[in-house]
Amino acid sequence: MSHSQPLSLGFAGIGLMGLPMCHRLLAAGHELTVWNRSPDKCAPLVAAGARQVSTPGELCEAADVVMLCLADTAVVRDVVFGEAGIASKARAGQLLVDFSSLEPTATREMAARLKSETGMGWLDTPVSGGTPGAEAGTLAIMVGGEAADLARVRPALLSLGQRVTHMGGVGAGQVTKACNQMIVACNALVIAEVVALAEQSGVDASLIAEALAGGFADSKPLQILAPQMAESRFEPVKWHVRTLLKDLDTAVKFSREQGSATPVSGLAAQLMRLHGSQGYLEKDPATLIDLYRNKP
Repeated sequence: MSHSQPLSLGFAGIGLMGLPMCHRLLAAGHELTVWNRSPDKCAPLVAAGARQVSTPGELCEAADVVMLCLADTAVVRDVVFGEAGIASKARAGQLLVDFSSLEPTATREMAARLKSETGMGWLDTPVSGGTPGAEAGTLAIMVGGEAADLARVRPALLSLGQRVTHMGGVGAGQVTKACNQMIVACNALVIAEVVALAEQSGVDASLIAEALAGGFADSKPLQILAPQMAESRFEPVKWHVRTLLKDLDTAVKFSREQGSATPVSGLAAQLMRLHGSQGYLEKDPATLIDLYRNKP
C-alpha cells in the first residue's frame, strides 16, 4: 500500500475515544491541531506535539480536514454551527470527518447545510471497537459520504482502524453504527441474564466465557462482559451505559422513521433506560448484571 503525504488534521473532542485516536494520528506523522470544550484534556496531546486552539472554528484555519469525536447530535450541531463553530471558518475543499455516533437523519441535514453554506464536505465515519480498539488502531470504521472524500482520508483512517468500509452516501455510516449498537446492546443484556442465571443455579459464571469460546454463542461482548459481570469488575469504566442508551434510542427512532420494526432493540432501550435511571448512566455496561442479581 502506498502511503500518501501525511495530512494536516484538526480534531475536536478529546475524550475516552478521541485521546487515543489523536495519539495514533500523531504517531502516524500527521500534523494535528486540537480543540476540546474543557481545554485541559488537550495537555497530553500538546506534550506529544499537537497544537491547541481555543475555538472549533480555528481548526478550519489550521487544517483542511477536521475530525470530530463528540458525545451526541446536539453537541456536534453546536460545535459545527454554534458561535465560533466550524461553519464560521469553513470553506469549499475542506472536509469534516465525524467519528461521533449520531442520528442518521440529523447527519444528512447537517451535511447538506454545511455544504450549501460553506462548501465543506462531510463524511460520517462512526467507529466500533471501544477504547481498546482506539488504542490498538484496530477499530472498525463505517463510512457514509462521497467516495472521493473517503479516498482523501483513507490513509489517516487506516492508522486508526483495521477496516474502513464505504457503506453509501452521507448518513449510511450512522445507520451501520446503529445496527452495530443494536447487536452490542442486546447482546450485553442477554449476557447479564446468562451470568445471573448461572450464578443462581450454582454454576461458576466466571467460566461461561471460556466454556462458550469458539462456539456459536461466542462474541467480543461475551468475552469482555461475562467475566467482568461474574467478578463484579466495573472499574475502570471503558465505556458508558449512557452511550449504549443514546445509540439504542437513535436506532429505534430511526427505524420508526423508516417504517421498520425493531421490537427487541426497543425492549433493550427500555431496559437500558431503567438501568440508567437507577444511577448507572456514567457506569460501565458490565453493571447491567445488577438488573438481574437478586439483591440481598
